[in-house]
Amino acid sequence: MRRYHALVVAGLVLAGGIEAGSVGTARSMGDLPPEAPPTAKPEAKPAEVKPRIIQQRASKATPEGRGDFQVYPDGKKLQIRYKGGPFGGVAKADLSPWRTYDYANKTPEPPVPEAVKMPADLKGDPAKGRKLFMDRERAPCTGCHLIPGEDVWPAGNIGPDLSTYGDLNRPESYTYEIIYDARKYFPDTAMPPWGTTGLFKPEEIVHLVAFLHSLKGPLSPEKDPNRNPNTRAKPVGFGDNLDPTNNPAVLLMDDAKDFWGKKGPKGKSCADCHTADPEKSMRGVAPKYPKYLAKYQRVMSIEDFLSRHAPETTGMEMLVESQENLNMSILLKYASNGLRVQVDTMSPEARAAYERGKAGFFKRVGQRNHACADCHTPDKGGGKFLGGRLLVIASEGSTKHFPTWRTNFGVVWDIRKRMQWCMDPLGMHMLPADAVEYAELELYLTAFDNGKPLSVPGIRH
Repeated sequence: MRRYHALVVAGLVLAGGIEAGSVGTARSMGDLPPEAPPTAKPEAKPAEVKPRIIQQRASKATPEGRGDFQVYPDGKKLQIRYKGGPFGGVAKADLSPWRTYDYANKTPEPPVPEAVKMPADLKGDPAKGRKLFMDRERAPCTGCHLIPGEDVWPAGNIGPDLSTYGDLNRPESYTYEIIYDARKYFPDTAMPPWGTTGLFKPEEIVHLVAFLHSLKGPLSPEKDPNRNPNTRAKPVGFGDNLDPTNNPAVLLMDDAKDFWGKKGPKGKSCADCHTADPEKSMRGVAPKYPKYLAKYQRVMSIEDFLSRHAPETTGMEMLVESQENLNMSILLKYASNGLRVQVDTMSPEARAAYERGKAGFFKRVGQRNHACADCHTPDKGGGKFLGGRLLVIASEGSTKHFPTWRTNFGVVWDIRKRMQWCMDPLGMHMLPADAVEYAELELYLTAFDNGKPLSVPGIRH
């Protein structure tokens, strides 16, 4: 009975029939205070908008390597990228308006504005200008230009040293125009058209102008010669790239050898057709790639070819950018180490592809309106520092070590992934890793390595 009575009392307390805190003292319903108005129900959260996934084009690359799109009801299109390394998964912005390497993309370069006037009603703030100059989300401008300050690290030297720009006594209106769109005065400039493409707003450029005009000498002596890209020591390499104790990518060939002897759904393995060890049967193959393959009516790299040939013969997938593909590419190229690159650029099909690749190298693309040539020719950025990175000169050869171990990410990249990564800072959509546009650009670049020995896998930071 006591238990029953307690339950009744508890039930009344919960129901409001007995005032909590006055257990044992019953009150009539008439003695109770007026009933409180019902509590408003919390607003329902808006339904999560799920985007549609649209494949960019037919591809034999991994899902991340295809560069598919998340398309939202409002039309916004965000590209799906690799989760690891510097790619960061889904792109932060819709880059659809900007020109790409896609042969079907007919978007022109951003037009040079006929007249650019500096806003007369805005007063520039040098402190705000310096902050914008150092903004890593949009630049930083220090990637190409040196300015004073121990916090400026690392600075590049693709553009002129601006440490005493104010001493030049140039009109502020001229500086404004140069930042807004330098093509007005220098048509072949490597400097992005910051104002034309909206990377900097007019009022922000005014602050940048105020900052640059505040930079005057004399300068304090440099405490660290490496802060200045003009006195910084150039990197000397990463040791023996074929030593497995130095380059982990060498060890990946063991996995490729396992795959070599594995039978696929079609009952065949690589070893069934190529009976000798891959080091013998594949020696001399890699130096001829990329090459035009009549069966597929296009230029293909080793990685492209594996993505088609493996499923056709064994039934096993070997998608471009998959670990299986990268491992096998290393094994096949390792078999030809020491042999000289000899890609064909003279047959009619190869020559046409080479010329298209060359045109791509000089094509300005993306929100920054940059070309490969802006970073990799000696009259522009080649051989100079972009921030802390020494940029290669394409004509000196830049392909014979790919795939390469990236020490900063702890993974292997082939040259296609390196190309795709360039698309992000340029502000544009990357193409699928097996895109013909990349294959023909790779052919153009590999031709500079003709006559030079393969040395795969490479190692780079």
